Amino acid sequence: MASKRKKNSNPKRNAVLTILVTIVVAAVCLYTVLVGLGKNHLGSAKNIELGLDLAGGVSVTYEVNEKNPSQTDMDDTRYKLQLRVQNYSTESEVYQEGSNRITVEIPGATDANEILEELGKPGDLSFQTEDGTVVLTGSNIKSAEAGTYDENGIANYVVSLSMDDEGAKAFADATAANIGKPIYIYYDGQVVSAPTVQSSITDGECVIENMESYEEAEDLASTIRIGALPLTLTEVQSNVVGARLGQDAIDTSLLAGAIGIVVIFLFMTILYRIPGLMSGFALLIYVILNLLAINGFNATLTLPGIAGVILAIGMAVDANVIIFTRIKEEINAGKSVINAIEAGYHKALSAILDGNITTLIAAAVLWFRGSGTVKGFAQTLAIGIILSMFTALFVTKRLMLSVYNLGLKDEKFYGRAKVFKVFNYIKFSKFCMVASAIVIILGFVFLPINKKSIGEVLNFDLDFSGGTAITMTLDDEITDTLDQQICDTVRETVGGGTVQSQKVQGANELVVKTGELSLDKREALETALKDSYSISDYQVQQITGSVSSEMRQDAVIAVAIASICMLIYVAFRFKDVKFGVSAVLALLHDVLCVFTVYSVARLSVGSTFIACMLTILGYSINATIVIFDRIRENLKDTQLTKQGLDVVVNTSISQTLTRSINTSLTTFITITILYIVGVAAIKEFSLTLMCGVVFGAYSSVCITGPLWYRMKMFSDRRKAGKKKAAQQDEIKKDEPKKTSKKKKK
Repeated sequence: MASKRKKNSNPKRNAVLTILVTIVVAAVCLYTVLVGLGKNHLGSAKNIELGLDLAGGVSVTYEVNEKNPSQTDMDDTRYKLQLRVQNYSTESEVYQEGSNRITVEIPGATDANEILEELGKPGDLSFQTEDGTVVLTGSNIKSAEAGTYDENGIANYVVSLSMDDEGAKAFADATAANIGKPIYIYYDGQVVSAPTVQSSITDGECVIENMESYEEAEDLASTIRIGALPLTLTEVQSNVVGARLGQDAIDTSLLAGAIGIVVIFLFMTILYRIPGLMSGFALLIYVILNLLAINGFNATLTLPGIAGVILAIGMAVDANVIIFTRIKEEINAGKSVINAIEAGYHKALSAILDGNITTLIAAAVLWFRGSGTVKGFAQTLAIGIILSMFTALFVTKRLMLSVYNLGLKDEKFYGRAKVFKVFNYIKFSKFCMVASAIVIILGFVFLPINKKSIGEVLNFDLDFSGGTAITMTLDDEITDTLDQQICDTVRETVGGGTVQSQKVQGANELVVKTGELSLDKREALETALKDSYSISDYQVQQITGSVSSEMRQDAVIAVAIASICMLIYVAFRFKDVKFGVSAVLALLHDVLCVFTVYSVARLSVGSTFIACMLTILGYSINATIVIFDRIRENLKDTQLTKQGLDVVVNTSISQTLTRSINTSLTTFITITILYIVGVAAIKEFSLTLMCGVVFGAYSSVCITGPLWYRMKMFSDRRKAGKKKAAQQDEIKKDEPKKTSKKKKK
């Protein structure tokens, strides 16, 4: 008994300790984010790597013209490009995409046209004597390999060269005349090695000795192979972004995030009292941890990535709303506050895990199927989802139990769930389905209208249509007259062809689209436009038709893969494929409704379109799973099931309605703020996400539950019909036996 009293006397001390530890850890993390640790400021938010759309710079993707290039050739080509971009930025990246494409990214680059011209040149390799006589060129080299051999127990790193017949003869003459003298190896005008001739080499085989390391030998061998490389490259995609646009995006997004956090903090505190206040503090910790995680995982922060961070702030509250609603219900059922907290977390766990895992599925598909900015969005979204579960299930709970143990034990600090009236959603769903059908049909009706008006069924961005797009920020107001003058200048400079222009809503920007332009024409066009008009920011993007076709295909495949994965997961978790099918049908409904927004409003359909659709898939299914989780729970309630399956479904939707509204509202608030204060490039993305949140909440409440009910009833009727038919078959089989027995008598 003595030990038990001792144990029970510690809750307040433990609560104070928990709060102090939380404050100290949060303060250290905040200091790390703001200042960083050590001389290199490790962990500082300033060290987060920015994508080209934020940092400004040049991005270009090349495709190898030759069929089925070897991996060695691709590695050498990538190394060649890496050598060249180092002259422009030490932070540049060169990486292979697929089997025959290489992408170069150079942040902070200013003279974009010079860089694109330089990168497109083939490598220039030559072997020269002291007087500048060219002995060999890249075309004379057959192979160059790094190697090593032991000389008196000491490793000697070498490069072995092999030449063609023409090169072998020229090299024999040159080495015979230059014994004891160096032969200089030049690549792109720079000396990369100067080995001394030891003897006359007549067989077309030579060895460059005395390399300091195997890595040095491998680099030299690769450089020589590059000069002899027969591969030719074609530019298939390029993007030139001004740094000013990126800085504006960062500033406005930070403002949107700050306002969003304050609004959600107040909203949760007013609505849920002490639990809401604790979730507000946990949300601040979540934001700090998110920035540390983005830095720690070396995630590249892009413009859609910022949207992912802010979207995740709204979604971080989602789990808290589910838990707090459960706690109120448990208090309403007569449980003490402490028991209600434990029960609320326990009952909410399955819905939180299932909902976030399905959103992670969408993020994973984005990561594997997307590229560039879309991958950045997937990274930040996935990091945000994982951290939101941690802060909701652990941090908020610890803080809430701590303030409870400090004396805030009265249920008035936690609230009671209001008694709800069960609405007949199943009956009402008939009207909803008709309304949804009208909205979806409207989107397809506008396709031919758009075709006649703008020449395309949708306002395809360059990612999906191919060609060249110039985005200009002008100092003067963009009038119809100025718009026409700019288009005329473009036609005159590029030599005619189709030219389309579009004003960017909410900004003094104009987007002009043309067919694919050569580098010379792009350079001439930039000069003509900047000389004729007052342009403060200039951005160029070019994509070939083959790449845009692949992107359209990837969009469809990504949505299909995500939908199938979610169907399998939901069917597995709920042990009923009808749950999975009804959830996926509702998700496709949401996607098609957002498609209508793109069609009617003629919003730009590009790479972020994929990110938007998959985010909507992941977010919408969150609310659906909460309803399905409650249906699954209520199916075990014998009092409800006696009243009929329709009562179970309607009751489940009514019980979760408050949660559906509140979570959608918090997410909607953060995205709306981003739309209001964000830059033009992020406004369309935010607008479609806002629509997606609305459509997702609507379908979860009005469509998914009733759809599952109808599928369940149809399935049960079929089973009952088959059972009755089987019984009738058995009766028919028995009838001849009975008849024969009567005749025998």
